[in-house]
Amino acid sequence: MRRLIFASNNKHKLIEVRAALKGIVEVVSLAEAGLEGEIPETAETLQGNALQKAQWVWERSHTDCFADDTGLEVNALGGAPGVYSARYAGEHCSFDDNIDKLLTALDGQTNRKADFRTVICLIENGKERYFEGRVDGQILTERHGKEGFGYDPVFMPDRFAVSFAEMPLEVKNSISHRGRAVEKLATYLKVTP
Repeated sequence: MRRLIFASNNKHKLIEVRAALKGIVEVVSLAEAGLEGEIPETAETLQGNALQKAQWVWERSHTDCFADDTGLEVNALGGAPGVYSARYAGEHCSFDDNIDKLLTALDGQTNRKADFRTVICLIENGKERYFEGRVDGQILTERHGKEGFGYDPVFMPDRFAVSFAEMPLEVKNSISHRGRAVEKLATYLKVTP
């Protein structure tokens, strides 16, 4: 089976992506590929960060690979935290730190509309291709659920009455921003040997 290096060691992302690409490609983590070091994420856009991460892997391995970047965009905060979602509360912050900062920023706010966007950059034979997924929803006033990671406990997708953290993984994967981007990647990989 064809192998692709995924520019991540995040166990939650790996579980989601491997489940979505099962039977299509073998997804190899950075650690499994023997790649170590800090991957830069200094671009101003999700696409820029995804490209930067994928290029880092390609330059060190010359192996087909992909990377993603995800942002939570909150209307009332002018699209923040956006590209800075993972480090919204500062460098080396925890998921809980980010959620706490977000809930504080939205305290008393009635407009809680938000969207999650994921951009995947695939590099094959040195050439880049992009896949994007998006899901609209709203930010809850408090955490709900124990599944998932990141902002999942406070993000409720439209047409659902539960947060991402309250959903089984297969349900979340079928509607989430990352799930939709990975689905586009999977469709492309199925028709491209």
